[in-house]
Amino acid sequence: MNVSVAMATYNGEKYIRQQIDSILSQLGDEDELVISDNHSKDNTVSIINEYVSGDPRVKLFLQDEKGVTPNFENAIKHTKNEIIFLSDQDDIWKPEKVETVKTYYKKHPAVLMIMSDITVVDNNLQPTIDSFYDYRGSRAGVMKNIIKNSYIGCAMSFRKELKDKILPIPRNAPMHDMWIGLVADMNKGALLIPEKLIYYRRHESTVTTVENTSSFREKIMWRFQISGLLLQSYIKHK
Repeated sequence: MNVSVAMATYNGEKYIRQQIDSILSQLGDEDELVISDNHSKDNTVSIINEYVSGDPRVKLFLQDEKGVTPNFENAIKHTKNEIIFLSDQDDIWKPEKVETVKTYYKKHPAVLMIMSDITVVDNNLQPTIDSFYDYRGSRAGVMKNIIKNSYIGCAMSFRKELKDKILPIPRNAPMHDMWIGLVADMNKGALLIPEKLIYYRRHESTVTTVENTSSFREKIMWRFQISGLLLQSYIKHK
């Protein structure tokens, strides 16, 4: 069961070495780390290229279209292996993450997407939220996650078979991780596991957040949008 890691980067020079090192230490020779960069203006690409030149498992692709969703889509599109993990540029994976998740896939052959719990930490890796699940009330389910999304991409992985169902990621979907989680739910293939497998670092430049800061109007609009998109996806892949 080979693994691809899809990472999206942009101006991540401060923490990216720690994250890449925490990932590569868990990957086998046939695994890969696929990075899509949104034309970073700092030394992010130079740092990544150091890894590319020294490790054939690391692959870099540039993405012209701006935004988190297109950047992750580009990384996912270039993956080749059976299990695809999503990764932010500034977290740290716990050493047991990959093997723990692979064990669950082996035990649950019908599962398409697995999300673990995470520990939210500050710049110095000091915990600020012990359990994302407890904080967001995370659980699987289409209606539950349309009403209140509890999916977070950095803790997600999915089988290669799900790629055809989630790509291309609609640009009017609220976020890529909500879309992936809900498509997995629509196919009765989402599993949330209790292990906390990531230190999710929050700092002044963090793009994603654990809170939903959208206005009430935005939340209502997004619920209608995502419901329509899911219906279209269901009809397309039925």
